[in-house]
Amino acid sequence: MASSRIEILNDGALRSDGRKQYELREIDIDFSLQGSADASVTMRHGLTEVLVSVLGPREAKLRSHTIHDRANINVEVHIAAFSTGERRKRTRGDKRMLELASLVRSTFEPVVQTHLYPRSQIDIFIQVVQQDGGLLPACLNGTSLALATAGVAMFDFVCAISGGVHSTSPLLDLNTQEENDVPHISVAVMPRTGRVTLVTMDTRLHLDRFEEIFRLAVDAGMVLHDEMRAALAKRTQSLIAAVGSGEKTDYTKEVEMEELQ
Repeated sequence: MASSRIEILNDGALRSDGRKQYELREIDIDFSLQGSADASVTMRHGLTEVLVSVLGPREAKLRSHTIHDRANINVEVHIAAFSTGERRKRTRGDKRMLELASLVRSTFEPVVQTHLYPRSQIDIFIQVVQQDGGLLPACLNGTSLALATAGVAMFDFVCAISGGVHSTSPLLDLNTQEENDVPHISVAVMPRTGRVTLVTMDTRLHLDRFEEIFRLAVDAGMVLHDEMRAALAKRTQSLIAAVGSGEKTDYTKEVEMEELQ
């Protein structure tokens, strides 16, 4: 009886979505401002899509959230019920959402220059719109860009990617099917210094394979950094051009609407 499982790598060393082993999925970045946020970024890694909004630094609403010598980073994650095929409704106390929020917060606490914003709070809201693997890296990359867009001081970017091993073949930027079938890790790197800020591993991986895929993921993070910097530079150039021509940007329109209200 033939197996119903889709093969991870075919005879031509191509993956189920047509990519090569080390090939990353297409990345799309949209800086359109959402609601009252100071910055918003929609990050798409292939079919995985997250919307990250940043508010602050601003005065903490609760005294318990106030830290006298640095900013408090608050992260909230919401996963849309329609983001996967199972249409599962998740509550605020959902383990997966709390885990993602904790990983994002612990990754950025040493990266954001929180000492510059004492007694303040930086809110990061992440809405997961669609999932097809690489959810944590998408959240981290979107957050890095949203913080930079909001003008929050950071020591460096954070660039993250997932990687795994099928048999003896390393793979980068895994989709859902690959994550379900192969041992994998997620790695977040600060490209300017080469420091690694996060490594997660949900499945067992042989030490020899771990080192190989870890190094590949760090190199891929540097490639992502170029893409993210280019997107940020393009946005900055468009803002400068809009100001020079007197054209109203999405941001200035949003501010004017708030003033009228």
